[in-house]
Amino acid sequence: MASESSLTMPLIGLIAALWMAGAAWAMWRGLDMQARARKSLKSTSRLTRLIDGAPAIPVIIRADGRLDAAERFARWLGLNEAPRALSDLYGGPGLGLSEEALKALIADVRHAQKGGGTFRRALTVQGSAKQLMTIGGLADGELYPNGAALVWFFDASDSEARIHAAEAAQREAEAAFAALSGLIEAAPFPMWHRAPDLRLSLVNRAYVDAVGAESATAVIAGGIELIEPVGDLSPIGAAAIALDEGAVQMRDLTTTMFGQRRQVRAVDVPLGEAGVAGYAIDTQDAAELSREYKQFANAQRTMLDNMSAAVAQFDAEKNLTFTNLPFRRLFAMRDEWLAERPDFARLLDRMREAGRVPEVRDPAEWRAALDAWFRSPEPREESWLLPDGTHIRVLGSPVPDGGLLMLFEDRTEQVQLASARDTLLRVRTATFDNLYEAVAVFAQDGRLNIWNRRFADVWAVEEAVLAGHPRIDTLMETLAPALARAGQMAGVTQKIRIAMAERRQKGGTIALANGAHYQYTAIPLPDGNVLLTMLDVSDSHRAETALRDRNEALSEASEIKSRFLSNMGYELRTPLTSIGGFAEMLKAGIAGDLPPQAVDYVEAIHEASARLSSQIEAIMDFSQSEAGALPIAKKKQSIAPLLEAVAADGRGAAAGAGVTLRTDIKPSLGDAPCDARRLSQAVALIIDNAVRYNAKGGEVLLYADGTRDGARIIVSDNGPGMDARTQARVFDGFARTATEGNTGGLGLPLARKLIEAHGGTLELVSEPGQGTMLTIVIPRK
Repeated sequence: MASESSLTMPLIGLIAALWMAGAAWAMWRGLDMQARARKSLKSTSRLTRLIDGAPAIPVIIRADGRLDAAERFARWLGLNEAPRALSDLYGGPGLGLSEEALKALIADVRHAQKGGGTFRRALTVQGSAKQLMTIGGLADGELYPNGAALVWFFDASDSEARIHAAEAAQREAEAAFAALSGLIEAAPFPMWHRAPDLRLSLVNRAYVDAVGAESATAVIAGGIELIEPVGDLSPIGAAAIALDEGAVQMRDLTTTMFGQRRQVRAVDVPLGEAGVAGYAIDTQDAAELSREYKQFANAQRTMLDNMSAAVAQFDAEKNLTFTNLPFRRLFAMRDEWLAERPDFARLLDRMREAGRVPEVRDPAEWRAALDAWFRSPEPREESWLLPDGTHIRVLGSPVPDGGLLMLFEDRTEQVQLASARDTLLRVRTATFDNLYEAVAVFAQDGRLNIWNRRFADVWAVEEAVLAGHPRIDTLMETLAPALARAGQMAGVTQKIRIAMAERRQKGGTIALANGAHYQYTAIPLPDGNVLLTMLDVSDSHRAETALRDRNEALSEASEIKSRFLSNMGYELRTPLTSIGGFAEMLKAGIAGDLPPQAVDYVEAIHEASARLSSQIEAIMDFSQSEAGALPIAKKKQSIAPLLEAVAADGRGAAAGAGVTLRTDIKPSLGDAPCDARRLSQAVALIIDNAVRYNAKGGEVLLYADGTRDGARIIVSDNGPGMDARTQARVFDGFARTATEGNTGGLGLPLARKLIEAHGGTLELVSEPGQGTMLTIVIPRK
């Protein structure tokens, strides 16, 4: 029993220990399971939160059609309560999936459950723009052993929008690229693209044509460059610079395009990793246009500098950009100051300081008014009266760029001329009205334009009639009754029309019914009008009539005189010849020897008859010269012998009168075409006149010389000379002159006639108490 007891106690102790150990293990196990449960709950809660916050919702669809899903799945579908079965996904019209989408989803789920495959489908929720994407397959067999399907529902609304936007952007990009490619290809100037290695990868059609290649492929394959190297810089080098600097590079150079040397601007545009794009613009025409523009600008500047008006131009900021030379002169502006491009207000202040603007009461207001010209839609104009009396017309015209073009025209002279014109008009009116002549001006259209009071008085017509500016025909019909013969008016009208149409002066004379006579003249004026003047010639007409009658009487008396002289010469020559002949016979002793006193008488008779014969010859020659029938037989001959013979013949008569006759004949006298007898006669008459009218002891000089054009003969004396009245009548053959008791005759008048018959001249110079000099010039030709 003791042994049993001793065995029992250890066994009990062992059992108790085992029980205690089991209890401890159970407690530890429970605590561990509890910790695991808490951890599992935390994980489950975290996973639940992750799933609830995920963009996708997992849905378990069991084999019997029941489904497990989160509460928010109902909100995605727009359902009022969480779906419990697959069929609950259609909530009626406007709720959940559509019937077609539900049928497609059911088919996908059945297919996955039976075949174990996966599926993807996009679904649309009714009544909203929400897009759902489903990805499904079989669920885990351990968790769902009965063939449940796990379907993930993704909200693809934003993704679909992004996809659609990306697709639209891609389509737009493709369309833009196609349009850009077409634009580049159709561009009229060469364009190209270089790959990152800077080799040509794309060229357009203009590039191909510019280099004369067959195609773009040939250009790229051959690396045909359009731009020629400039110095050490090649086209690839220029592209490398643009790519390295990341900036557009532009160069102006000359290259061959389309078979011609052209000036171009080459542009390289860096595209980063995409390479370098480039294009070339033909600037040849632009350069030529630029040169032409510069030439035009220079010509315009020269033209503006040569204008009389001053010009100033301002830009949109109201800064002075241009002035011409007249502006600088008119306003005394220095070029250095104007080069600073002062603004409008500053320029006005400078002009005001120089006294080149008008004096105004409020300068600020005046300047503001001028400043408003920049904003005026229409040109503005005003006149300035400067303190020094200068009148300036100012014109401001806005320009399209917002600036202002101003013209300053010095109209001082025009104002003065206008004032002078007004004065002249008043003077003209007063002058016209006070003219003795009747004056009328007809315009180009034939109407009476201007007339004076004398015109109205002459024709006895009312001013009201003339104030109506009638036409020529109407006016002449009104004036015709005032004429002595109405038919004369047609001639007046015709001559006015001729002066107007042919621009020739015409005139005539008319007689009025009151006995007055008027001389009228139609004068064309520079402005196309015609001036008609009428001068009262009634007195001169009467005087002309009297003079005409007297002239006829004088002509008749002159003719009677000429006939009388001619008949008298012939009548006297016959008895004079007999007297001379008998005197010669008595002197020769035919009647026997005569006593000394008788011889003296016979000698006196002979000399008197000879002198009378000479006078009769002079009368005959003079009468012939008066009638224009004096015979002259000219031939070329030496004149000196003729003069020597005349001097020899005249010395006897000179010695008898107590006068010394001297000669001085120069070799330059030469020869000339002349009638020897008539020239000798003329010189002898002049010498005879000088001897006869000289005092005893006086001298007469016969001087002769010549020039290339003619022979000159001078007869001078130291006699009493003649006064102006005597000189005026000395060549009148029928005027009696008295100088110290001497009586004139036909000598000098006949000598002048003889010299003029040779084509020469006879001039007389004399002073009382200083003698007389007569100069004969006989032309060589």
